[in-house]
Amino acid sequence: MVEFRQATLNDAEALLHLTLRAYQPIRELGINFAAANADMELVKKNIRNNMCFLMEEEGKLLSTLSLRMPWGDHPGPFGVPHIWWFATDPDYAGQGIGNKLITWCEEKMVRDTLKSPAVSLGTADKHPWLVDIYKRRGYQEMSRKDLGKGHITVFMKKELTTDIG
Repeated sequence: MVEFRQATLNDAEALLHLTLRAYQPIRELGINFAAANADMELVKKNIRNNMCFLMEEEGKLLSTLSLRMPWGDHPGPFGVPHIWWFATDPDYAGQGIGNKLITWCEEKMVRDTLKSPAVSLGTADKHPWLVDIYKRRGYQEMSRKDLGKGHITVFMKKELTTDIG
């Protein structure tokens, strides 16, 4: 049975291991995402300062996604929760695991729990398929900015519908 929960510092070692394995292709592309070169200190900082979620099955970590909050020390650009540090165990690639986690986060956490009308994220313009994947998920490109990381960051936003009835 798949379970979603917020990470604790006890999860830091497993989270670091998953992240470094999942971001290997990103490093090979030369994209400098913070998570791609994470160390234990950064993992713990992410758990302490953001809403870091885990998706597990029978105690095995399958995927992680963190939300940075508009009121936090590193907010996204649009005043709404901002997705970052999104990784899925490469052993489960192509099985829809990441899709399940991001859908859960968008609907259950951002829309239903935080009552936010939208969510944002940023990705690298030179990544061969991420911008298109997020567009298919309903994200719209809002802006591009050079953050000095060796690529242009594409900032995207998704409006979240609420069914009142």
